[in-house]
Amino acid sequence: MSLRRKLLWLALCTLVLPVTGWLYLRQMQGLLREGQAQALTAAARAVARGMLLDDSPLPTAERGWYLQTSLNPITVDGYADDWAPLTPWQQHPPGGDGQVLLAANGTQAYLFVSMPVSSRVRADSDDPRALQADHLVLALSDGTRWRRYLLASAAPGTVQAQGLDPPVEGLPETFSGQWQEDGTHWQVELALPLTTLLNGLGIGLHRGHGPGDPARADERPVFRLSPAISSELAELAPSGTRARVLSADGWVLGETGALRSARAEPGWLATLIYEVLLAGTIEPAELWMQDAPRLPLPAAIAQGRASVRWHYGETRGSTVLSVAVPILRGGKLQSVLLIEQVSSAMPLMANKALLELLLSSLAAMLLAGGILLVFATRLSWRLRRLSHAIRRVELNDGRYAGSLSLGASALTASEDEIGELARRFEALFGMIDGYTSYLRTLASKLSHELNTPLAIVKSSLDNLELVLPSPLPPGGEAYLSRARDGLARLSHLVRAMSESSRVEQAIASTDLEDIELGALVGGCVEAYRGLVGPRQLECQLPPVPVFLHGAPELIAQALDKLFDNALSFSPESGWIRLSLRRYEDEILLEVANRGPLLPEGLGVQLFGSLVSQRNNAAPGEAPHLGLGLYVVKLVCEFHRGRATARNLADGSGVAFTMHLRSLPRTRLAGSDSGH
Repeated sequence: MSLRRKLLWLALCTLVLPVTGWLYLRQMQGLLREGQAQALTAAARAVARGMLLDDSPLPTAERGWYLQTSLNPITVDGYADDWAPLTPWQQHPPGGDGQVLLAANGTQAYLFVSMPVSSRVRADSDDPRALQADHLVLALSDGTRWRRYLLASAAPGTVQAQGLDPPVEGLPETFSGQWQEDGTHWQVELALPLTTLLNGLGIGLHRGHGPGDPARADERPVFRLSPAISSELAELAPSGTRARVLSADGWVLGETGALRSARAEPGWLATLIYEVLLAGTIEPAELWMQDAPRLPLPAAIAQGRASVRWHYGETRGSTVLSVAVPILRGGKLQSVLLIEQVSSAMPLMANKALLELLLSSLAAMLLAGGILLVFATRLSWRLRRLSHAIRRVELNDGRYAGSLSLGASALTASEDEIGELARRFEALFGMIDGYTSYLRTLASKLSHELNTPLAIVKSSLDNLELVLPSPLPPGGEAYLSRARDGLARLSHLVRAMSESSRVEQAIASTDLEDIELGALVGGCVEAYRGLVGPRQLECQLPPVPVFLHGAPELIAQALDKLFDNALSFSPESGWIRLSLRRYEDEILLEVANRGPLLPEGLGVQLFGSLVSQRNNAAPGEAPHLGLGLYVVKLVCEFHRGRATARNLADGSGVAFTMHLRSLPRTRLAGSDSGH
């Protein structure tokens, strides 16, 4: 992975900024909610205390019969069709059997009861056995006294109430209703003046021959939506809220206000962002409970504690805070105050803050990423320049020009770590260049210094041979022969070491001319045929002439070195192939032979000075110093090319290639005088 890409990945660490800001916004949102909940709870407690101090007409009983309000007229026919909108809030007498529905419409109060039975025990209300049959006991009150009525019927139709207690002034003597039944239920529906139910109502549903007192009725106060409680609540409740007073079992006794959002609805995307990223724990909206006559009470109310709940409102993007506080009298739960407040400003403000956070974070990320990208680009560019400068020194065989390269030398003037690295490389290359120069001139120096001692040794051996008696003593001839062989080998070494120096001098002073390489290679091949012996010699030349502006003597000398190398490694049953071809702007002169393969990774090192892969010379043979391929390399570099060595693809041998380019022509002095 490149340095720029690593720094770009590092720039992604700036993502911690929006994440941290998002967490901060969520925390602030939670704190704002908590503060709003505490303020509304304090307001609710104040309203509850005010209602207690004003002696509001709050219910004193824990349970009562609730009288709903019916918006549609009710027909007394014994069937439940008109009661369908009120059915979700049906009530139950003690024991849980049976269903009771109460509703008011105008000045009339309506009652509908239903009792499940597996079998019917029938009798009319005036039958002495009516209390042992399926029947309904209804109790009415004038505020101080109660009177019970018995309703039973032997068949569906009109049923007449019979009094079980003495008459009470202000209460009806009798009344009628409708009795209906099917295979599983019997049900009664009747209508009474509204004023007769407001003081209290008792209901008892009894099966025939059932357990308990057949004349018993569950007597409770009648609860309904009270205008007096609603009026007082309107004076005490905070503005912009909806307040409701509930009975101890959740029936709505008074209400005021409405949940309205003062702001326009946010878009669906803003709403989605708020719900997913900022809302936290908010319960879904329960629209069907907004105008319900009975509400479920939180568990905290039964323990005398306030309850706080957040849920979504009717309009999109709005949230509702609901606070319920108990109204206690004498340590006993009397009723519950529920205050709700809609909040559409908080989601809008949170979305605005989140949008500003995202935009600022994005700008910061882009700025940080841009700065890191520019820094990484410049850093990579500087390192690449240093790498290219080092590469050029490597391709130049370690020869150092006194500075890394044009442009890269500016790196050494830098005061940072890269500048320090460049200066260290520059010092290292200076030391390597000095050592390399010493090695390059070592051969010529040694050859020059050894010529005189070798001449002295040779003349001494010649004089020794003249002064010694003839024939020589036993063993003397062998010692003298060994001395002459050693002298010959040393002379060969000196000539070989001086050969590379002579070639470099010859290259520097050679004359250039136009060469047709096909003719040059063909002539050399004909001269080589007498040297190959039983080996097969092949020559592959192009059909068109190949011209080169260069030094023909140097090219021929380099070709001799390659042929001598191929002849040394090729077995007598092998082959040697010379080929010439043009490839793009280069001319390739290749000598291939059958023989052992090159060791891996040694292709470039073979052309170094004093490098040889031949076996040690046999006694009496001159050692090989590996200067032949070094001469080939010098000739190729003189012709702006290079020398390469490779193993053949089929593994049968090796190929050495000279890459040559034409040298530029030199304009003669005064050549423009005639123009």
